[in-house]
Amino acid sequence: MKLRNASALWAALVLAAPAAAEDRTIVQKDKSFSQPEVVIREGDRIVFSNRDAVSHNLFSRSAGSEFEIKVQLPGQDSPVAFDKAGTVEVRCAIHPEMKLRVVVEPKEAQ
Repeated sequence: MKLRNASALWAALVLAAPAAAEDRTIVQKDKSFSQPEVVIREGDRIVFSNRDAVSHNLFSRSAGSEFEIKVQLPGQDSPVAFDKAGTVEVRCAIHPEMKLRVVVEPKEAQ
C-alpha cells in the first residue's frame, strides 16, 4: 500500500511541475536567419548562432522584449531569454534584410 501511495505522489508531483525552459537555436548564415519565424514559450531562450563570415548586431525594439547583441563575431553563440508572451521582431542593424519573427506563447497555452 505504501508503494502505491508513493507512486501516486511522485506522479502528481511530476505532472504539477512546470515545464522546463528550452533553448532553440537560430543560425545566421549568408546574412540571413535559418528560418523567418519561430514559435517558443515564455521563458524559453533562443541561441543566436553566427555561422556567417561577417559580424552581426542583433536587436529587438518590441515592447517588453527589447535586447541588443552589439557585435556578434563569426562563430559566436548568444543566448537571449524571452520572458513575455507576444510577437517579437528581431533584426540586424548591419544587415537590414535580416528579419526574424519570434512568437512567444504563454506557458498555459501548451
